[in-house]
Amino acid sequence: MKRKLADYKPLLWILAIPVLNIFYGVLNHGNTTVRSLMISWDDHIPFISAFIIPYILWYPFILAMLFAYFIKNKTTYYRTLLTLCLGLIASYITFYFYQTTVGRPEITETGLTYWLVDFIYRTDGPYNCFPSIHVLTSYLMLKGLAECKWSAVSKWTIIVASWTITASTVFVKQHVLLDIVGAIVLVEVLYFVVRRWIFAAAPNLSPANPLARESAREISNS
Repeated sequence: MKRKLADYKPLLWILAIPVLNIFYGVLNHGNTTVRSLMISWDDHIPFISAFIIPYILWYPFILAMLFAYFIKNKTTYYRTLLTLCLGLIASYITFYFYQTTVGRPEITETGLTYWLVDFIYRTDGPYNCFPSIHVLTSYLMLKGLAECKWSAVSKWTIIVASWTITASTVFVKQHVLLDIVGAIVLVEVLYFVVRRWIFAAAPNLSPANPLARESAREISNS
């Protein structure tokens, strides 16, 4: 029993995410120069309150995907988690030096989805927009799909969920299009770096960081 529990200890690295998220709250304000990245295309995107559902489901989606990668492919798990943490750090640095905001509609309608939107608006300030962390993490979950075995239904469910969450960020007016572009570019750069130089392949994992060392031990024991 102890051995089985010990096998799941690497999941504790996920706790790095809420620790890093402390900086999100610290930086979520307009007490500095605030910019807007809205372009003309953003004006044509309607506000659709129903998209608050996938927007909120982002939280369990990311946790479920990290757990799935841990079960299916340890290397992919560590690679994805490290990229996610580096992405958060890069995002917070960007928020500090280049804070952006997005205009939000006034919520006057009633109903569950409108109440949820209003709740998000009241608990999450209209800052820390570029790049979108929702998009960064959701798009990142697609990068390791090819490295694991999935049923066709599971694979397409993940793909649809990821892109629906991405779309939700602009339909509930939490982000603009350039926030999405910035997040995707950041993921591509960081995942390339992590895959090529830190977690290049299972037998050649770099011992330069604790996640890599832990992953190497997991692989050698499997």
